[in-house]
Amino acid sequence: MTAYVFHQPNLAAVVLQEKEFTQFTDLIYRIAGISMSASKKPLVTSRLAKRLKHYGLASYGEYFKMITAASGKSELQMAVDLLTTNETHFFREPKHFDFLRQHILSLRKHGKTVRIWSAACSSGEEPYSIAMLLDEVLGIAPWEIIASDLSTRVLEKARNGLYPMERMLEIPQRYLSNYCLKGTGTQEGTLLIERKLRDRVQFEHYNLTETPPKLGEFDVIFLRNVMIYFDLETKRQVVSRLLSLLRPGGHFLVGHSETLNGISADLRLVQPAIYQKP
Repeated sequence: MTAYVFHQPNLAAVVLQEKEFTQFTDLIYRIAGISMSASKKPLVTSRLAKRLKHYGLASYGEYFKMITAASGKSELQMAVDLLTTNETHFFREPKHFDFLRQHILSLRKHGKTVRIWSAACSSGEEPYSIAMLLDEVLGIAPWEIIASDLSTRVLEKARNGLYPMERMLEIPQRYLSNYCLKGTGTQEGTLLIERKLRDRVQFEHYNLTETPPKLGEFDVIFLRNVMIYFDLETKRQVVSRLLSLLRPGGHFLVGHSETLNGISADLRLVQPAIYQKP
């Protein structure tokens, strides 16, 4: 008896051609302002390979046509998510949290709500780390955290607040005890951020290269470990947009491998990677 199956291309042999790589890097730059060097070609290849397999496509060029077609908006978002997702950790760069702890009470001028924006929140570890600190220091005093990212996929993960158990090593013990739940049964091996914190972090979809949504003014803006992917002009535009939402006297935090030298003259350096708006 003879059986017939649909032909599937040999995806293991699919190579990302230079022309195709340029198409994707140009697209990501237009959408997200992210500059990808030639060294990122293996990353683009590996992250998009499963989408080719999913659709049974024989080339990256076919996939590019799919996502740039009028009917490809949802898949375009998927591609952007895959190519722009960055690694993050709980309490990354601890000196920033030490600084926040030392200055947080002074932010409560005239009893106003303390407002903090995590402007490239990825899968949520940064805003939840901030939330743990605010809840511990301020107690019932009012505070708000807005967290935003370009990737809808990581935002959904962030809203769920569910992480692999190995992430507990990044979280101080007192925070684990007060704000984290250990998974059991079918959820064994996972860590869940307690609902009282999840309910206090507002997640928004936002592209840093676009005009910010009307979010109000903030006391502190975190924009860490994302500007390294931008060229100089994009950095200037992104920082300028965000500064329009930073209150006078507010603080602007970048990654320790980043600097605002030559990017903005509207901030003064307080300590490494921490700036203040006059």
